Amino acid sequence: MEEETFTGSFTQQEPIPDAGIAAAVDVMRHGRLHRYNLTDGESGEVALLEREFAQFVGAGYCLAVTSGGYALGTALRAVGVAQGDRVLSNAFSLAPVPGAIAGVGADPVLVETTEDLTIDLDDLRAKAASSGAGVLLLSHMRGHICDMDRLMAICGGSGITVVEDCAHTMGARWRGVPSGRHGVVGCYSTQTYKHVNSGEGGLLVTDDPALAARAVMLSGSYMLYGRHLAAPAPDAFDEIRYSTPNMSGRMDNLRAAILRPQLEGLSLRVDRWKARYRRMEDGLRAVPGLRLIERPAQEGYVGSSIQFLLPGWRPGAVERVVARCGDRGVELKWFGAEEPVAYTSRYDSWRYVTDQRLPRTDRVLAGLLDMRIPLTFSLEDCALIARIIDAEVSAVREGMAAVS
Repeated sequence: MEEETFTGSFTQQEPIPDAGIAAAVDVMRHGRLHRYNLTDGESGEVALLEREFAQFVGAGYCLAVTSGGYALGTALRAVGVAQGDRVLSNAFSLAPVPGAIAGVGADPVLVETTEDLTIDLDDLRAKAASSGAGVLLLSHMRGHICDMDRLMAICGGSGITVVEDCAHTMGARWRGVPSGRHGVVGCYSTQTYKHVNSGEGGLLVTDDPALAARAVMLSGSYMLYGRHLAAPAPDAFDEIRYSTPNMSGRMDNLRAAILRPQLEGLSLRVDRWKARYRRMEDGLRAVPGLRLIERPAQEGYVGSSIQFLLPGWRPGAVERVVARCGDRGVELKWFGAEEPVAYTSRYDSWRYVTDQRLPRTDRVLAGLLDMRIPLTFSLEDCALIARIIDAEVSAVREGMAAVS
């Protein structure tokens, strides 16, 4: 019997909605791409996007910027992180998260990871007490949300300010609260592989007017903050406009025009991602030697990627699974590889971070595999991919048993 193969693309996104294309064409026709280049009575696409996203997550203020990483760096500066400060963050994350901490001259203090791929709250409690850090940059890595009630209690009791990295959780919730609304700031990405797509872009939300005003000034508003629709009143800028550096990172009207219709349809897209994620789970749940990540009932997740563990497997065996699946068209990423590959990297490859040992995270990453689930996949595609993974994990496992 001929082996099944998958011939689709793991990087192909859905097209921009027609309404977004039309809005982008309008912007190109009138040529006013800069967010502050407006005619009388015109709000501009960026200001409208900010207002709509603030309403979407229930935030008082929103700022649109050039990337999710820029949003993280702006948030850290706005909450007062300075050169030499220590900032807590997840050991399991993508490089832009520790990169944002290093980018403001601070030193990341990495917190262990659980087998559910969330921050280890016991280790967080210990390091909140011992590290001297005043800020936690919390990454909801690959869309997994920890017990936010317990996390906020730990941070509140330790005087730790929480900044949320929601690059993978736009549209997700914890106990009904939108991701990004527990901490003092929430940061989101609109990069191509995230939940709305403008190629690159970022959003920052907060309820704190002073923090929001600093972020607007940092983004490069000059003295044009009055043209925002989701920023504080002008008097919030009276003093800080003289002391806050301009670190230009504004979103432009072209990208905002593309994003607004996608935001409008995000809830439906979340439902479609969940259906694909669940179909994949159904196909992998009974695979011997493979452990899925069980999602807590309190978590309203999106499911735009899926992760699973091969616990206790030797590195060579994990590599064989990745290679064999790749030969059949299924693109898996391994977070335990010694060298960074594409977006996957271990914390010990971030050599701008002070050397730290995290044995629990090491054990988790050693067997951690990751796969994107673009909405261009059908439910049948997801079932096929799961069958291929099942077959190859089983084949490698049987080979290990025969050798031993």
